[in-house]
Formats: sequence, C-alpha cells, structure tokens
Amino acid sequence: MARITLAITGSIAAYKTVDLVSSLKKQGHSVTVLMTQSATEFIQPLTLQVLSQNTVHLDVMHEPFPDQVNHIQIGKETDLFIVVPATANTIAKLAHGFADNMVTATALALPHFVPKLLAPAMNTKMYDHPATQANLKTLEDYGYTIISPKDSLLACGDTGRGALADLETILQKIKDKIHEQTL
Repeated sequence: MARITLAITGSIAAYKTVDLVSSLKKQGHSVTVLMTQSATEFIQPLTLQVLSQNTVHLDVMHEPFPDQVNHIQIGKETDLFIVVPATANTIAKLAHGFADNMVTATALALPHFVPKLLAPAMNTKMYDHPATQANLKTLEDYGYTIISPKDSLLACGDTGRGALADLETILQKIKDKIHEQTL
C-alpha cells in the first residue's frame, strides 16, 4: 500500500478530512498529515493523529530528529501527496514557490516523480477569480492533478462551484494515481 501525505489547509471543509484519513487507513495506506496553522482552527490535530496513527506535522521549524530535515524527509517518504482542502491562499503559495509553512515547504521539497493532487474548496467568486484560475493552471503545468470542486450550497450561504469534491471522488483519484505509479 502507499505512503500518502495529506496536507490540510484552513477551510471549513477541513472537517471532511477525518473521513478521508479513516478511509485511507482502512484501505491499508500509511497516512502522514501536515496542517497549516489555520487548518488547526477548524479541526484538532489530535483527531487526525489518532486516526492516522502518525504524528501530525504543524510547524516547518520543528525538527524532531537532529539528523534530518523534517519536511525534506517527509517528501522522501511520500508515494502520493494530496492537498485537501486546498484554499486559494495555499494554491497561490504553491504556484509561486512559497515555502513558509509545513504544507508548502514539503510540497516544494517533493521529488518530481511523486504524484501530486489538489482538491480546492472555497467560495465560488474566489475559485472563479482569474488569479486562482491562473494559479491552478500553473500547478497543472507543474504536474498537479486538480480534483475539481462541485457546485453546491457553500458554508457562506452562496450557491455555486467551490465545494470540496465528494469523498468518493477524492478516493477514486487517489486510487487512480497509485495504480498509474504501479504500472
């Protein structure tokens, strides 16, 4: 089974990662969780630590082992990297090479052959904004697979494209990428 690194960013949709981690573990995958500071405002790291049975990584400056750089080591031990949910802020940082938190630093340090997926979740206007669309295109050019958001009633009360893709869709994209890697 695969070693999956799940990066969680600060969106209300972060709560849905509980089911994602649980499902991936039930399928036999190893799951390493990275979180931005804002993600911890929506879901507690301890929940994800218990479900993943691994340390949740929050701070790029926290180096638990003196003989390795944490975000580099995580990248080396990743078979598949996925950002769920991906906010406009994190998408912009990834597209422009910022490495100012655990998620973005690890993403930048990934070997080129590691499959990278990204599942955006945000307000429709934010998702459709030309800057966000340009950043998504840039990430596709860098090799990311974008798991498109769905049209739905959003947490803010608006209706439109921007809701996190369904769990089944995300799990299928992960399965497809892992299968591609084993061919």
